[in-house]
Amino acid sequence: MWFLLNIGLTYLVIGFASALIIYYLFKRQVPGNFIGALIVGLIGSFLGGLLYHAFPHIFNFLTDINDVNVYAAFFFSFILIWIFSKLSSHK
Repeated sequence: MWFLLNIGLTYLVIGFASALIIYYLFKRQVPGNFIGALIVGLIGSFLGGLLYHAFPHIFNFLTDINDVNVYAAFFFSFILIWIFSKLSSHK
């Protein structure tokens, strides 16, 4: 159980960090402001982790921390927030 909790908390921290970076550092306009970026960042982080576990051979060159591929989680979290921001800016 602690193993799964550790993985879940790692993904939560990654999603939170990516939302902070996208919203406050890059100053991207996201619907829902920071909360919108946070929700999409968390979804992206967990999606990156799921895709890593579904296709581990694609991500083997990336470093694992606590059995979590941090780079895949950050990558998908950033990509999802960026897409969300781009789609919302066309309105």
